[in-house]
Amino acid sequence: MAIRVWISLFLCVYALLGSLSYASESEEKEYVVTLDHSNFSDFVGQHKFIVVEFYAPWCGHCKKLAPEYEKAAQILSQNDPPVILAKVDANEEQNKILASEFDIKGFPTIKILRYGGSVVQDYKGPREADGIVSYLKKQSGPASAEIKSADDVIDVNKIIIVGVFPEFSGEKYENFTALAERLRSEYEFAHTLDAKLLPRGDSSVSGPVVRLFKPFDELFLDFQEFDVDTLAKLVEAASIPTVTLFNKDPNNHPFVIKFFNSPNAKAMLFVNFNSDLIDTFKSKYHEVAEQYKGNDISFLIGDVEASQGAFQYFGLKEDQVPLIIIQTNDGEKYLKPNVEPDHIASWVKDFKDGKVKPFKKSEPIPEVNSEPVKVVVADTLQEMVFNSAKNVLLEFYAPWCGHCKQLAPILDEVAVSFESDADVMIAKIDATANDIPQGTFNVQGYPTLYFKTASGKISQYEGDRTKEDIIDFIHKNRDKAADQGSRKEEL
Repeated sequence: MAIRVWISLFLCVYALLGSLSYASESEEKEYVVTLDHSNFSDFVGQHKFIVVEFYAPWCGHCKKLAPEYEKAAQILSQNDPPVILAKVDANEEQNKILASEFDIKGFPTIKILRYGGSVVQDYKGPREADGIVSYLKKQSGPASAEIKSADDVIDVNKIIIVGVFPEFSGEKYENFTALAERLRSEYEFAHTLDAKLLPRGDSSVSGPVVRLFKPFDELFLDFQEFDVDTLAKLVEAASIPTVTLFNKDPNNHPFVIKFFNSPNAKAMLFVNFNSDLIDTFKSKYHEVAEQYKGNDISFLIGDVEASQGAFQYFGLKEDQVPLIIIQTNDGEKYLKPNVEPDHIASWVKDFKDGKVKPFKKSEPIPEVNSEPVKVVVADTLQEMVFNSAKNVLLEFYAPWCGHCKQLAPILDEVAVSFESDADVMIAKIDATANDIPQGTFNVQGYPTLYFKTASGKISQYEGDRTKEDIIDFIHKNRDKAADQGSRKEEL
């Protein structure tokens, strides 16, 4: 959940920039098909190719996507053959089994279903109408397109994988075709009999050879390995830049996604791209990235202007720029503010050597905390919850969450009912503005409630969100003062 949330925040600059409004005589007709638990399997089973969006009505990104998705559906309905776009309200209780079946972790999530749903792939294309149309036209056609003449232009701003063959038959050609089917949602594939039609590389080769074109680093690579699994790994490794560039250019979007989906630790340098030192920063940073290539750490450089989502997620401030922040897979973060180009290498080495202390995002500690529901921040979590001798019901919430707003007055009433009980505390923490210990709390959505007894036992509250049920749960699970005393004596 956390990964999805901060990727979403970090990439919000790409999210349907300037959503277009459009009017037509067909506005009354909805081209996106609405599916639910009752008709999903039958409908999907009738189609060789269908696209399904899983959404939640309260999701802001879903609302932004809706007009673009509908416009794309209208255009694709005229395709030959038509491409069908559908949607499922995954927040609806009866549809949650579908969301679980397709491993929906956030909204919106778009899936491509092939051959009656027997093959499921993630949608990895744009989220504006024209981009959706272009991407899905390619996805619904052959996995690899033949390059027959110089008129078949290769877009060198994308990663494109081309198989060069003396003839379109044989085991190596079949393996290439299988690779294209497997990876078609992520890359564009083509095949040709003539290497002279390709924009880069040795034009005299007759193959079999796989040539990968990319708009960064060495610009193209040739592979003569045709084992499908091995070739897939080679393609994946070659498709990640030594340093991923994050700015407002949508052409960089796929590479940024790959950066965040990498299992490596993630080093991010944020700098003002208009700075006089930008070229020096890029050069020094690239040297460090080359040095640590293959050492389980990936590198990204981001323009401050395009990175407000990241600053919000990490709790960073612009007066700390230029800065480096590294996030490891266990959620720990390490920060170097106001870094100079010549200090990048030594600081990254210190990080790899375990000499850098983790950085913790926290809201300011409240000067006054007198409301019935107490406010906890990351810097007070240890003191108020873990080290407290109280039974604590802690809500993890998001300010924008509708369900959290509905729960707020209920928790107020619960807190008031325990005001005279010094052994019980009702508290809340903004999980979007404070770092949460991942090994202790598994916050997959909002609101999430955890209960810590006075003796330290932690459990998740999963009952009904009524005043009576929550109070009953606390009474049944709390440690009383006498119980704590006897336990201490036993110890």
